[in-house]
Amino acid sequence: MNLSRPTFIRILLPLVLTVLGAVVCLLLLPGETAAVQSQLTGFPDSDVSAHLFRPTILAGMCFLPALAAVAYSLSGTLDRYIARQFLGIFAICLAALFAIWLLMDVQDNISEFLESGNVPLTMLNFYSARSSAIILFLLPYALLLSLLYSLGKFSSSREIVAVVQTGRSVPRITAPLIAAGLFCTLLCTGLNYHWAPTAEGRKDEILDAARGKDITQAKDVLYRNAEARRLWMVGKFPPNYEKGAPLLDVEVTTTRADHSLESRLTASRALWDRSKQTWTFENPTIGLFQPGMPPEFIQSTTPVVHTDWKETPWQIIKPGLSSNFLGVPDLNGWLRANAGNEVSLNPAPYLTQWHYRWALPFTCLVTVLLAAPLAIHFSRRGAGGGIFLAVVLSALMLLVSSISLVLGESLILPPALGAWLPNILFGAVGFYLFQRRLAGRPIYQRIRALFPDDNA
Repeated sequence: MNLSRPTFIRILLPLVLTVLGAVVCLLLLPGETAAVQSQLTGFPDSDVSAHLFRPTILAGMCFLPALAAVAYSLSGTLDRYIARQFLGIFAICLAALFAIWLLMDVQDNISEFLESGNVPLTMLNFYSARSSAIILFLLPYALLLSLLYSLGKFSSSREIVAVVQTGRSVPRITAPLIAAGLFCTLLCTGLNYHWAPTAEGRKDEILDAARGKDITQAKDVLYRNAEARRLWMVGKFPPNYEKGAPLLDVEVTTTRADHSLESRLTASRALWDRSKQTWTFENPTIGLFQPGMPPEFIQSTTPVVHTDWKETPWQIIKPGLSSNFLGVPDLNGWLRANAGNEVSLNPAPYLTQWHYRWALPFTCLVTVLLAAPLAIHFSRRGAGGGIFLAVVLSALMLLVSSISLVLGESLILPPALGAWLPNILFGAVGFYLFQRRLAGRPIYQRIRALFPDDNA
């Protein structure tokens, strides 16, 4: 049986994307599985199930384009037409935004690139490592611009009016665009699970490595073991510290039960032996403090070994890890490891960021809800006002998101509310705008009524 060209493409496209997804999986999954095993080896107190789920999520993202192609093939003629028009504009907007962002970012980092021995290779490594974070950042803006343009074009050419006259409602017309927003949300959820936050956290490390500077995972980290009454101050955590690399510029202060100083150990290097569960301090200086007596400082010529100190490097570094650069598995591990230690460590930033890892991707879907009813217009007079209002609402959503995150991290708002508040507020606004569009009373008419014409 002969198949028409459109039918052939509809069948072939999902197959091609499925094969490409399988190829990408074969390329990426071995490295990701090895990275997970390395993480669990270096951080035994990690959330094992959350890290083991990383390869599954990565595989799901690889096959997400194939799933979108299947949805496209099963949709109707009108839905496919709207999807094709939108996707073309979306690709152009995403490429344009990336070009603008890239030019600005290169301008900010050009001096660091020039300090490296190989500028093109450094730039390639720098931006390829950050690709997941770049996509996560640009997708909502590309959605906004492409929605405004494509729906505005449909409205200006009277195609929306023609479709409405056939009996289709506005939500039904925008269903392919809402589906596109949903697929973008799924993609962003996968990226924000682990890869995008950690990629942003590695940008300074990549630049330091390219310039030949010392790489540190964290600096000036303060860790308190309340049970043993020990306070650690670590100047630098080098790469592979979890695999035995020594901690640098270490100071450990021990107090008595009455909080008076008992001893202070200062060393240039501290090595953790995982097999023997011992700490070895090199070039140590030991300060002893007795009540009513002057302190005594002893410079040891041999390393000092402690066999009864139970702290581990991955426990000590956790207070020094920025919550902004941790994915869901690492945030799970941090919150679980420090449960009950709220006196010396503030879990609010980490709990807020944990909720934000799930809330941020829904910005894509909220953007569709805001832009779609405002971009559709049935008269020439309403085009500019709707587009302007959509841009203003999107900018306000970004501003409210920044403010609510700060409020959640400072516990002025509950952490969950601080992360989800922008989506709740502007999602409700989006549903309200859809309701007014369905009723034939676009919002710009209500706004114009607030400013009466004096000449009338």
